[in-house]
Amino acid sequence: MSTSAAAASSTSLSSASRRRSSPASRVPATIRRSLTPQILSSPSSSSRSPLVPVYATSSPAAAGGATSRKKLLIFDAEEYLAESLAKYTVRLSEKSTAERGAFTVALSGGSLIKALRFLSLHKTASSLFLSGIWIIIFGFRRKLAEPPYLEAVDWSKWHVFWADERVVLKDHADSNYKLAMDGLLSKVPIPASQIYAINDALSAEGAADDYETCLKQLVTNGVITMSQATGFPKFDLMLLGMGPDGHVASLFPGHPVVNENQKWVSYIKDSPKPPPERITFTFPVVNSSAQIALVVTGAGKAGAVHKALTNKQSSSDLLPVEMVSLQDGVLTWFTDKPAVSMLSRI
Repeated sequence: MSTSAAAASSTSLSSASRRRSSPASRVPATIRRSLTPQILSSPSSSSRSPLVPVYATSSPAAAGGATSRKKLLIFDAEEYLAESLAKYTVRLSEKSTAERGAFTVALSGGSLIKALRFLSLHKTASSLFLSGIWIIIFGFRRKLAEPPYLEAVDWSKWHVFWADERVVLKDHADSNYKLAMDGLLSKVPIPASQIYAINDALSAEGAADDYETCLKQLVTNGVITMSQATGFPKFDLMLLGMGPDGHVASLFPGHPVVNENQKWVSYIKDSPKPPPERITFTFPVVNSSAQIALVVTGAGKAGAVHKALTNKQSSSDLLPVEMVSLQDGVLTWFTDKPAVSMLSRI
């Protein structure tokens, strides 16, 4: 956002505050300090598009850098959040494809995929239907099936990975691969050779080692870039959810794997939620991402959101979500009102 635009937004909010409290005033001072907020958008509910968050803040990069390191977006409803997330994903896809001819995206499982599945079932106002993974509705009165929108995504350049996976057969109901294929990936023309599932014939340890070997080969081939800041693989986009306990990927609170700092991919055999055996990207890989979209919805996650987004932190009791700290990238929280409900209670 430009300085002049920010100033205009600030002036508008100052005028509006005489009539009603601004969204920022309904967020506690602790969260405002934590994010060093800059209001990105806060139109009145009567005139606002549902795809515009009801509240948005960003924190600038360290040492006066121009790129934000953390953003918080709050939406009226999960449906609007998912459509905005679609637009964000398409934009990153276009950018990466134009710059280097590939787009590497890592998925997590659970409620994240379920929250996004509706996009493959969504109809436009004109009742035209188009299935797809994160297809953005560029305008409610435009036809998704007409150029240039259909061609906005070059699916042939996509390379899809899993930030974590349950060590089960691919056709098992608990498989993140199956969930993503059934709900999303089977509906778009991504080459099968560019969808990288785990080897489900191996043990948890073997599957983790095999997946890391696969990533290293793709780095050698130039599909995945390496972070100059960390020396770990740098995915263009990592789409993560968060559990009520603050876990991300399969990095659970108090588990030794959260401290792994050498391996790219690790494994666990004692997950606190079933199934017990999983593989997961480690924090050095997660934190080397160019972009992370952290999708958190529902009142059940409000406690973890509150802890993560206030500045009452100590290194001894950090939740995994608090350990997501990009070295050279942008972390964007996509949330709904129930998920941030504890933040609005001063």
